Amino acid sequence: MTISASRMVERDGRIELSLGDDVRDSACFNHDIAPTTASERTWSKWNIAALWVGLSICVPTYTLGGVLTAYFGLSVLEALVAILLANVILLIPLTLNAFPGTRYGIPFPVVLRSSFGIRGSNVPCLIRALVGCGWFGIQTMFGGLAIHLLLSAIVPPWQSLGGWGQVLGFFIFAAMNLWVVIRGAESIKWLETLSAPLLLLVAIGLMVWALPHVSLSELMAQPPSRPAGASVTTYFLSGLTAMVGFWATLSLNIPDFSRFAKSQKDQIVGQIIGLPLTMFFFAALGVVMTAASASLVGETVSDPVTLIGHIDSPVWVSIAMVLIVIATISTNTAGNIVSPTNDFQNIAPKLINRTGGVLLTGLVGTLLMGYDLLHKAGVIVSDVTLESLYSNWLLGYSSLLGPIAGIMAVDYFLIKRQRLDVVALYRDDGRYPTINVAGFIAFGVPVVLTLISLITGLWQWFYDYGWFTGSLLGAMIYYIAGKTLDRSRDAPCDIHTADSASVG
Repeated sequence: MTISASRMVERDGRIELSLGDDVRDSACFNHDIAPTTASERTWSKWNIAALWVGLSICVPTYTLGGVLTAYFGLSVLEALVAILLANVILLIPLTLNAFPGTRYGIPFPVVLRSSFGIRGSNVPCLIRALVGCGWFGIQTMFGGLAIHLLLSAIVPPWQSLGGWGQVLGFFIFAAMNLWVVIRGAESIKWLETLSAPLLLLVAIGLMVWALPHVSLSELMAQPPSRPAGASVTTYFLSGLTAMVGFWATLSLNIPDFSRFAKSQKDQIVGQIIGLPLTMFFFAALGVVMTAASASLVGETVSDPVTLIGHIDSPVWVSIAMVLIVIATISTNTAGNIVSPTNDFQNIAPKLINRTGGVLLTGLVGTLLMGYDLLHKAGVIVSDVTLESLYSNWLLGYSSLLGPIAGIMAVDYFLIKRQRLDVVALYRDDGRYPTINVAGFIAFGVPVVLTLISLITGLWQWFYDYGWFTGSLLGAMIYYIAGKTLDRSRDAPCDIHTADSASVG
């Protein structure tokens, strides 16, 4: 039996939506971005921690130390400290922005409807989606290389395909990733929980293998690449900003995962356990492995896939590539497909479901990698590398996403005071504005200042420290504008208790 009017029911501090025809028939609703039910909120702190282990152990993390030393002028020790500190800092927006997802069971795009408006939420959603699609392409490129090397080891004629083998590997790997997400959240939970301990054991094994071939004291004593006598502060803060930018995306769409958490304690403890130390350890492994590569394979190699491909043993190469494929799938599915999938659905929920969102993510990610795919196929000749591209991208997009993180936290905790009308978030009926002007003012001002800094060179520090300057300025402006312009903050929220209402 269906009911006509939806309502919110509170159970043990979490809100569950009793779904009625008013929300079910709304143009702003579909079942894939609907609030999770109590029975779907099954992720413990260990599942959340496993999610972050799976996200963190990936090829880009492995290369972060090299990015910071080569492109940001830091020493090895400074680079590792920057990575650890950045991920401790990231716990603040990650845990704060996870709160509405855990309490109300709603995904990132629906959370944004509160601060940017029911339709206005599509602007920050599409910005986040584009970044996710780009990272999907980058990670799939690494995964495609692993597929190519795996097939070359077990089917020797495949090796003769050369660059075309990598292109085919790209599409094989992309299909594997998209299939996992189409199967739903439980599939992702199973993958992350199963792969996390395996990936940690492999990482520890690689560290044990590499350590005898490198002198840690000499490695730490290597001088930084910045100009002699230059102050470390500017270089360190720029590198720190880039490292924060590495997970600036997840600090926004963390509700996409926290809506499956059992409790706020589970999402907080799980993130603390899973993120900072895993990122630090795997980045440190990358530094050590790169330094040891000359002794291990006869040349310096900063990419683990290429490094393992140098091993003269088809059996070990095959085993290693299978593990790299698992590691990259666990990162790519959760980090780069889930959010764009939900973000694309937010545009037209009645027309785009989860499968449609997944396929759109794959299509856009592939198009963004079109240049590199043509380069690998030999159609385009270029010296530009993916590493140099994403090292600059980290700094740039963190400046764009920082304001959104600040706006989300201020809206939920200070403007709405942790009270959202979930029914109204799925209906464009005036309770929340179609476009929230306060959100766009708070987002627009930091972005304009960033562009001025980038184009003219004025206030270069504003761009160099973009995530920090953007998030703080966006948060302050939104607090003032939200208090002045956002009338939805004062509207009452009708929440029933589980004892006084049945759930349909």
